[in-house]
Amino acid sequence: MSVQDRIIEIIAAQALLDVSDVTPESTLEELGIDSMGLVECIFAIEEEFDISIPFNANDPSESDFDISSVATITVAVNSLISQQS
Repeated sequence: MSVQDRIIEIIAAQALLDVSDVTPESTLEELGIDSMGLVECIFAIEEEFDISIPFNANDPSESDFDISSVATITVAVNSLISQQS
C-alpha cells in the first residue's frame, strides 16, 4: 500500500467517509475535518509512519507542513519519511 493510500485511509476514517470519497485533490475542509479532526489525523499519520510532523495546531499557517489537500499532505509525509533514511 502506498503512502498516499494509507493517508487517504486515515483521513477517511477520521472524517467518517468511505475511502472512495477521499481523493488527492480533496481538502480537509471539503471532507468536513475540523481542527480537532486535523490533530487526530496528524497523530495517526505520525504513528503510522513513525515520523514527527512539524505542525503547530494553535497556528497552522505558521507550520512548515502543508495541509491544504490530501496530495500536499502526502508530499510532506513522503519528504519526512525520506529525511529519516
